[in-house]
Amino acid sequence: MTALYVILAVVAIIALFAITVYNSLIVLKNKVDEGWADIDTQLKRRYDLIPNMVETVKGYAKHESSTFEKVTQARNMAMQANTPEEKAKAENMLTSTLKSLFAVAENYPELKANQNFMDLQATLREIEEHIQMSRRYYNGTVRDFNTKLQVFPNNVIAGMLGFKNREFFEIEDEERKNVKVSFSEEESEAPADTSETPESAEKSTENNPPESKKEGN
Repeated sequence: MTALYVILAVVAIIALFAITVYNSLIVLKNKVDEGWADIDTQLKRRYDLIPNMVETVKGYAKHESSTFEKVTQARNMAMQANTPEEKAKAENMLTSTLKSLFAVAENYPELKANQNFMDLQATLREIEEHIQMSRRYYNGTVRDFNTKLQVFPNNVIAGMLGFKNREFFEIEDEERKNVKVSFSEEESEAPADTSETPESAEKSTENNPPESKKEGN
């Protein structure tokens, strides 16, 4: 009987540990999903803004049709991307085409002074900032989730339960900074924003979600 009690106690301990690991993984997984949902929301805001920017620039530079087509194609590809890796590649391509769009706008003083275009620029800058905040939060949750999966004996239990590592959302920050074109002298002298890479020491996922989520964006 004593041996039976020992076996039952060991089984109970293992089951309790497995439940604890499972619950902790579920909490982290939900944070990862929440972070990605916020990124997706901000990217959709960006996609919705781009056609208005293209049409505004087109009103002053209709002959730049190839640039407009490239921006539109890159936007469509980004909208169709699903995984973080696919989305990151598509976003980097879209950012590159947006740089070309702003380069065209730079040649038209009347366009640069257009209030609608300036408002679109301001909105784009705001969206880019929210994307960066959301990205840092998301990558922090992915880091914590993957670490939880990889340590022993969590990796054994996680493998049995079907948990898998999640992908970081890696975008080229320097390229995105260049998209935030400013045609006013004061803003052009402002220092460039800095951001962190997924490998940098992002704060633990115990931190609050990004500001955009708090504000209900």
